[in-house]
Amino acid sequence: MKIIETKNAPAAVGSYSQAIVAGSLVFTSGMLPIVPETGALVQGAIEEQTEQAIKNIAAVLEAAGSEITKAVKTTCYLKNMGDFAAFNAVYAKYFTGKPARSCSEASALPKGALLEIDVIAEL
Repeated sequence: MKIIETKNAPAAVGSYSQAIVAGSLVFTSGMLPIVPETGALVQGAIEEQTEQAIKNIAAVLEAAGSEITKAVKTTCYLKNMGDFAAFNAVYAKYFTGKPARSCSEASALPKGALLEIDVIAEL
């Protein structure tokens, strides 16, 4: 196993890693819509928050030697399933390979975020 860390995504603030490489796969932790340079949550609607969370995922995958197009599975948590269509429109622009996906509503997410996404990708 190899721990992945990059300054181009929000730092892990607990006893976890941004991602782990195990064999030929990379497993990201849940990514929030946090601006890495400031540590602040992106203010705005689900679209803006989705864009930032995906940018964070892309940065971590790149640091691991992978990329979004190699995603095989995503898990998405939305604070409000009423945001699904708007979330999905942004998500579809990036995850063009159509990885397997789970998407659930979560009553509360860290820092009051509207979403959180984690990814499993091939190297």
